[in-house]
Amino acid sequence: MKVVITDDEEDIRSVASMSLGILGGIDVVEAESGKDGIAKAAAEQPDVILLDAMMPEMDGPATLEALRNNPDTASIPVIFLTAKAIRSEVDKLRSMGALGVLSKPFDPTTLATQVREMLEKS
Repeated sequence: MKVVITDDEEDIRSVASMSLGILGGIDVVEAESGKDGIAKAAAEQPDVILLDAMMPEMDGPATLEALRNNPDTASIPVIFLTAKAIRSEVDKLRSMGALGVLSKPFDPTTLATQVREMLEKS
């Protein structure tokens, strides 16, 4: 399995990458912005994208919209990572086409399992 992690915070990318890669045995590609994430998703064709909801320049919802409008990335499942995991925000992100939403801070020991479970349910 391959995951693209798109988050502007290097610490979050590092922890998620180690969690998925070392603990979960998942191939991880990191992207530091929405634009970078779109390019890497198109090039890498991951099984899923973990996407930060709040980023400068191009936020998560704008990135998701761009991914859905690109034939190369339109069908790649997206799971948002957000500190604003309130019900209305979660519902909004799902209505935009997100597979799911995980809260920040996330538990590094269960992140890979959570991602796999979301993919299996889709």
